[in-house]
Amino acid sequence: MQTIKAEYIWVDGTKPDPLLRSKTKLIYSQDGEFNLPVWGFDGSSTNQAPGDASDCVLNPVFACPDPFRSEGDLLVMCEVRNVDGTPHPTNTRHDCASVEGEFEEHEMIFGLEQEYTLFKDGRPLGFPEDGYPPPQGQYYCGVGSENAFGREIAEEHLEACLGAQLFLSGINAEVMPGQWEFQIGPLPPTVVSDQLYIARYLLQRVAERHGVSVSYDPKPMSGDWNGAGCHTNFSTKKIRERRNAYEGAIAALETNADAHMANYGPGVERRLTGLHETCAHTEFRYGVSDRGASVRIPWQVALDERGYLEDRRPNANCDPYIVTRLITQTVCEREDLNDNN
Repeated sequence: MQTIKAEYIWVDGTKPDPLLRSKTKLIYSQDGEFNLPVWGFDGSSTNQAPGDASDCVLNPVFACPDPFRSEGDLLVMCEVRNVDGTPHPTNTRHDCASVEGEFEEHEMIFGLEQEYTLFKDGRPLGFPEDGYPPPQGQYYCGVGSENAFGREIAEEHLEACLGAQLFLSGINAEVMPGQWEFQIGPLPPTVVSDQLYIARYLLQRVAERHGVSVSYDPKPMSGDWNGAGCHTNFSTKKIRERRNAYEGAIAALETNADAHMANYGPGVERRLTGLHETCAHTEFRYGVSDRGASVRIPWQVALDERGYLEDRRPNANCDPYIVTRLITQTVCEREDLNDNN
């Protein structure tokens, strides 16, 4: 008899910012073949069900190696379903997968830049007990104990993601002390979202070891400090191959700006004030190399007239299933209308 430990992970129903939950299932096998069954949990303890009808279902959708346990053990991302098999109201993955399938021929891919802030004793790492550190300017991609706070956590997280075989693209220190970023992708909409949630889970597990908490708050410190976003890079096959096809995507995003802003993460208005890294949430602007715009056209894309775009509006606390679904639907529907252009 062989055994593996499978850590089932899911997104709960806490509002406005859902939490990640997990629990361990031991799976036994006589022949070394392991199947991941559906599993139940108490939804009344996760803001997903009333006490008199508390059962919810975990449906495995993505699995990868567990870097914290033994060889063969797994991390298992799950979507939440009702006991009759229908998607639970908190299951945003279902609609993401449906939209991805609807527009499969467009070959949409995403790269997600997840910013986060490390807190201890109620303040970001690098902030003194009283007062404030030196102003922003020296911390972005900074080196040295006076500039980089929490590097050991960012590095351990990088190794954990690689051990889990996630498609990480890189990491860097961000503009505010104690703030870091990792990048996932490029991958299709549903897979990149699955992997981002697993990477968030791994980050919180690493931070546990250091007695540090992870914040995805879009504006973790008030005042003249940068917020935390999840800049979303994306392209379709046409944008990657056809000259200036990205212009139609920008027009589509502008037309649907209000719907996107309403779903890019709680507190987006606190982050997108127009005073820091991106223009105000009430505006829509785009430009080449413009990190103050809603949508940035990378300089090499403008030069080549093809490539990808960066939507800078999503918050660090966004739901990636919602963000990738919205962008996929908005952009691909526009491309369908212009298919013969």
